Amino acid sequence: MTQATGTPAPDVVVVDDVAKRFVIRKDDSLKERLVTLGRGRRHREDFWALDGVTFSLQAGTTIGLIGHNGSGKSTLLKVIGGILEPTRGTVATRGRVAALLELGAGFHPDLTGRENVYLNASILGLSREEAAARFDEILEFSGIGEFIDTQVKFYSSGMYVRLAFAVAVHTDPDILLVDEVLAVGDEAFQRKCLDKIREFQQEGRTIVLVTHSLGQVLELCDRAIVLHHGSIAADDEPRAAVAIMRDLLEDRRREEAADRDAARADGPQIASVSVAAAGRVIDEPVYPGDDLDIVIGLRTGASLPPGWFLGVQIDSALGQVVYGTTTRRLGVDLGALEGVRRVRLRLEDTRFGPGKYFVNVSIIDEVGRHIDDATQAASFSTSDDGTAVGVVSAQPHFTDLDA
Repeated sequence: MTQATGTPAPDVVVVDDVAKRFVIRKDDSLKERLVTLGRGRRHREDFWALDGVTFSLQAGTTIGLIGHNGSGKSTLLKVIGGILEPTRGTVATRGRVAALLELGAGFHPDLTGRENVYLNASILGLSREEAAARFDEILEFSGIGEFIDTQVKFYSSGMYVRLAFAVAVHTDPDILLVDEVLAVGDEAFQRKCLDKIREFQQEGRTIVLVTHSLGQVLELCDRAIVLHHGSIAADDEPRAAVAIMRDLLEDRRREEAADRDAARADGPQIASVSVAAAGRVIDEPVYPGDDLDIVIGLRTGASLPPGWFLGVQIDSALGQVVYGTTTRRLGVDLGALEGVRRVRLRLEDTRFGPGKYFVNVSIIDEVGRHIDDATQAASFSTSDDGTAVGVVSAQPHFTDLDA
């Protein structure tokens, strides 16, 4: 990103070789700690939440931090915000930083909402006079209303985050750090938060966003960093970074599926699931109009009498159900299940939108009880020409009717 003069925008966040270590104690009780006192490090374990993270962020940029749970996203945001000191490396920021890192962080439970507004504004660098001048805007944005003079320990989680977000965005920050708060609150407030973020983007402010919503990353961010086990796995434009993130999630899913298979008993099981466009190999993209073949391998050590049925569901990468059916809905009687069997579900003329999709399969008995579930048992990716987002594919043609 460049300024109007054509000169490069200055770096406002510089993270250099940052590492953060936490010590995990294995002697949880006071008695255990007294027994192990003086016995060295045998009862402690080092956990590196971050290790060798380096990047810089230019003014006016919106960057997404993504990764699976435990990858170090929130820890990195706290280090940038000055909440945590790095074990190694340095972080330099330029300008006022406002951080929404945890639900109600910075709020005192025994103070009222009004008192916490002034307290938080002071922490973020505003004088009492400046906070008073902006108080009405903060109150209106939060939608707290008459509860502003109630102790915040009586607030719901939604009220907490609405007030915290309202204070943060009205303190004129140069850098806004946001950790998953857009997932809290009702839909109307989430839209209000997104509109405020877009307003900040137009004003040239810098935003660092931690989210599990890959759709928000594609919609809001100029750039995305994928964290994996505390290190940077990718630093790229959002679409490329999200693709790498989905590959990491797929690898993790396969590991969990292998562990699940090893732990199963000798009952009816979903032994395998594969998905591909008809006539093509697995892992090739699925194009609009393709037939999609889902092949399911079943096995059992003991006979399963007739009446059972299969359920198949396809989810988007964001967890949204985009298709689901069962053999019972389709009027298919699978008879008794004995030994090993393979079945195929073909979906004709599919029109999935761009992205990655996951296939879930269940064996269900005649009264609707799940005997075995294979969650995210297989996945496929669709082609992406960059013209649209969403879960439905269509050919867009735009016409100016008044031209």
